[in-house]
Amino acid sequence: MSNLFLKRAGLCMAMGLASVQAMAATSDDFVDAAVEAGIAEVVTGNLALEKSKDAEIKTFAQQMVTDHTKVNQQLTELAGKLDIKVPDDAALTDKIKKVILEWRDESFDKSYVNNQVAAHEKAVELYKKEAQSSDKAELKAFAVQTLPALEKHLQEAKQLQTKHGK
Repeated sequence: MSNLFLKRAGLCMAMGLASVQAMAATSDDFVDAAVEAGIAEVVTGNLALEKSKDAEIKTFAQQMVTDHTKVNQQLTELAGKLDIKVPDDAALTDKIKKVILEWRDESFDKSYVNNQVAAHEKAVELYKKEAQSSDKAELKAFAVQTLPALEKHLQEAKQLQTKHGK
């Protein structure tokens, strides 16, 4: 296996932290998966702001940082009210940074937009499942409220992918 393949596989793992838990049955699992995915969005968005030279990608990355920081704060507050423990931000941030440190500058934009599509497809699936079958009304309402923004992010990521990805 090539180093590039391993780097991309690692990036997919970082961006898809929520994918394994996407099929989980409880709202506690939803909180874990959603927080992990949200932190990944903020970390990779900040990295894109540093590394990308493309104005469209930087605009999208800033939107991801802003939107997902807000959603992460809302979800953390809601989880606290419901007495649900959230994953440790610092530990997740370190894990994600270690995986993406090896991105190559010449392929950064391509890697970023391709993985934004994959990450948002998984996030939409996760939030749809919670909106349909949550065991906690507050989390169901949160998922319903957040889902349209995630679907918009997915469409924007797909547009960037046609220009910069695949």
